[in-house]
Amino acid sequence: MSRSQLFLPLVATIGLSLGAAPAFAQTEAAIEPAALLVIAEVPQDGPQQSIPPQKSTPPAEAVTPRAPSSPATFTYPSQADGFGIKLGGYNTSRWAEDWRGMRNPKKRDDPLDRLKYLPIAGDGLAYVTLSGEIRLREQLVSQPGLSKGPHREEQLLRIFAGADVHVGPLRAYGELAHGGLSGYNIGTPAGKSRNDLFAQQYFVELSGTVLPGVSAGVRYGRQEFTDGAPGLISVKDDNSMHTELNGGRAWVSFAQFRADLFDFKQTTLGLGGSGDDRIDDGTRFSGVTFGVVLANQAKRKIFFDPFFWRERNDMLKWGKTSGVEIRHYYGARLWGSMGKLTFDWLVNHQGGDLAGRPIDAWFLQAAQTYSLSKKGLKPKPGIHFDYGSGGGAYGTGTIRNTRVITAGSIAYSYQLVLGLSNLFQVSPNVTISPSKSLDLTAELQHSLRVDATDAVYRGAGTAYAGTQLVKGAHVGDAARLQATWKVSPRVSVIGRYEYFEPGAVLKAVGSKGSHFLAGWISLRF
Repeated sequence: MSRSQLFLPLVATIGLSLGAAPAFAQTEAAIEPAALLVIAEVPQDGPQQSIPPQKSTPPAEAVTPRAPSSPATFTYPSQADGFGIKLGGYNTSRWAEDWRGMRNPKKRDDPLDRLKYLPIAGDGLAYVTLSGEIRLREQLVSQPGLSKGPHREEQLLRIFAGADVHVGPLRAYGELAHGGLSGYNIGTPAGKSRNDLFAQQYFVELSGTVLPGVSAGVRYGRQEFTDGAPGLISVKDDNSMHTELNGGRAWVSFAQFRADLFDFKQTTLGLGGSGDDRIDDGTRFSGVTFGVVLANQAKRKIFFDPFFWRERNDMLKWGKTSGVEIRHYYGARLWGSMGKLTFDWLVNHQGGDLAGRPIDAWFLQAAQTYSLSKKGLKPKPGIHFDYGSGGGAYGTGTIRNTRVITAGSIAYSYQLVLGLSNLFQVSPNVTISPSKSLDLTAELQHSLRVDATDAVYRGAGTAYAGTQLVKGAHVGDAARLQATWKVSPRVSVIGRYEYFEPGAVLKAVGSKGSHFLAGWISLRF
């Protein structure tokens, strides 16, 4: 019996106990961020440009997702503050939650609510919040890697628990996680899927109001970081283990402006206890992200986020060139909503060098959805365009391959057969809502290669061998379906299907069409 199967009775028991949950908004992110939005209707985490945002508006009495330790004086709009994906009472990054409303016994509906606010002192300035998640996921791929061979079946288990201690402006947060993996033809497990014990987050923070209308803070330790365009940065919620960074972060915010300065190193995951998860000194990611509020009315919310980043990786490879890469990211994100239109646009230029070869790359994204009606099925058609430059990897001179930092590739393929580098993708989609708790999305994707002299790249960034020698532009086409059922505020069930049909370029190197099917249940408190 697999490890995931052993937990099914536990899930059933917890699911019954979680059915009567407090009136908070939906908790589970349907897909992991890549370019849709977290704005007026508090939509879920996305690709976010791959699938239109789901509506999830918290009721008036819901606890407001937290920013720094003093959200009452934090004047910059919380949905754009860079402190985590907002999902109502629950967030993808659990540290981004504020449960002080639970000190009122009338807000508690069951014993688990009591865990959200455990006072240390009678004045309410010192308290502890406990949180946790269990996720069981089953997925199947008919042709792993688009190669002819046996199918792959995976049962993935995620368990993590956290404690958030507040004493006035001081705060300490810690989170332990476990990832289980079993199945058929799973190959060599990766730390992101199987990890016996992982210190997922641990940091200390000092934050609060420094002047009237001005909030600031500083944080140090291992932490989740999503302050930037989701096509470049995310925690990869699709994995069992979230992506964590190590280092420091400082921020300041006014009513219309904010700035976030950071300096991080990556985390290299092991498979055993927390002792084999280490800080990767061969990487460094630093920079500054700004935010400007252009509009913040009930039916018009527009945000402009310019950014200037630098990333170093001591062991990177493009084509036949490998070595130290230093890449600079200059760009801006314009996103928000205007009436029935939701949009997320990104322009990013990437410079620098790899082993002495100059880098000149571009990353462009444009995602938009339009709400046709608030009645009936509430249809929301949308379309998104994704462009990642390519070229030069298999030659000499300038390298034009786009690279993301911590974002995943779910936006481009559920089964991770495509990455953004050297790719242009257009994806029309539509979402309907047969009920308040059920959202159904259908999407078509058409993928083309940007530079015919460069390879086609997988989601992990590796090239399909030989594609750099094949002429043509057509990479492939995909049909995708997703269903999200909000069983209760604490429980969600999600299903996904994708069929990817290789185009002429991939068929020339023997790639086969592949089906992907996945489903999972998530339980949170």
